[in-house]
Amino acid sequence: MESIDCKYFGGTLVVRFAKFRAVTSPKIIVVGGGAAGFFAAIAAAEAGADVTILEKASSVLDKVRISGGGRCNVTHACFEPREFASRYPRGGRALIGPFSRFSARDTVDWFQARGVKLKTETDGRLFPVTDSSQTIVDCLMNTAQKAGVKLRLDCAVESVVQTAAGKIEVKLVGGEIMTPDRLLLATGGCRAAAAGQLAVSLGHQIEPPVPSLFTFQIESPWLRSLAGVSLELAEVSIPAAKLRERGPLLVTHWGLSGPAILKLSAWGARVLHDLNYQFPLLVNWLPETNAEQIIQAFQARRESAGAKLLVNVPLFPLTARLWEQLVLAAGIGRETRWSALTRQQAQALARQITRTEFFVTGKSLNKDEFVTCGGVKLGEVNFQTMESRICPGLFLAGELLDVDGVTGGFNFQAAWTTGFIAGQAMAK
Repeated sequence: MESIDCKYFGGTLVVRFAKFRAVTSPKIIVVGGGAAGFFAAIAAAEAGADVTILEKASSVLDKVRISGGGRCNVTHACFEPREFASRYPRGGRALIGPFSRFSARDTVDWFQARGVKLKTETDGRLFPVTDSSQTIVDCLMNTAQKAGVKLRLDCAVESVVQTAAGKIEVKLVGGEIMTPDRLLLATGGCRAAAAGQLAVSLGHQIEPPVPSLFTFQIESPWLRSLAGVSLELAEVSIPAAKLRERGPLLVTHWGLSGPAILKLSAWGARVLHDLNYQFPLLVNWLPETNAEQIIQAFQARRESAGAKLLVNVPLFPLTARLWEQLVLAAGIGRETRWSALTRQQAQALARQITRTEFFVTGKSLNKDEFVTCGGVKLGEVNFQTMESRICPGLFLAGELLDVDGVTGGFNFQAAWTTGFIAGQAMAK
């Protein structure tokens, strides 16, 4: 009750009671137990809302658990919003405002305030000091529990509808119907258009999904024989798509991977899809050295190691195995000594080092694709609150949106940021 107003009128005491005003917490349902869903649920619950997470699987935070090779690349040590947003092939402009409100620095502080310290690696990636993703999973689970978030596993949503009265009804598989005050969809990337069906049923449109952050399949036998070889820095380019990236490179049993390839695949997600994942790829194994400098290095080797076999004296930082295969791929015999290296052979080897050409025949298998390009159209979402512009009371966060970043912690940061903003907005 707000107040009691007492006054005397003609000797009579008149008492007026103010109306009772019930203060109730908004009831919020979060569909999806991933990074964005959990972060939103925590933010809303800590702000006083009644929150329930519905997860169709028997476990939650699975992507967090397996990410970064089991270490969890939480975010990236880039703390200027515009610069951070520049690492998103799709959605970067829309994220500038949200990153100004909840940045990578805020993520670091959020986890540290809850007992989880992060460390910065040389390439800017941030991991828990434990080097275990379980640390992040435990933190999110414990914080959600303390905040009073309810979690329902093996709980699939069959449909969502907006009633004539403007309420959103959530129908579960099995027939149960829930009517929240606000609904958050954080169901993850749309690997197929059907994955965004809940948003579509409430009026949203989905940008066609295609894979992002995938590795390249290359049939070259000599390359595959180098599986496990890695370089700290290489340059890869796709002339047909006018794409070029630098970064660490990893040779695998099926072709090429590593941050340089993953960044290339992110920026070229749609054009590479249009090329049916078949295109020429150029690799510069020594991007900070030009062909002329390499030939000068060859001349120095002729003088200092003329009697040694070419294949036994690699150029730094190329590994012995990679160097040997590059020499052979340039058409130089295994028994050739440095003193016998001709000018034509030197030029051929320099070209091989700076411009090895492979033909990509496909991408990584679907199970390895952990980020998708596509999702709910960004113009249909208010990025100040993450509320739908189409359906009041509906909020969206994480990979369900047409937002995806390059490798290095950027996709998780988009999840933390959009989840946090959605959670706070829903709790008001």
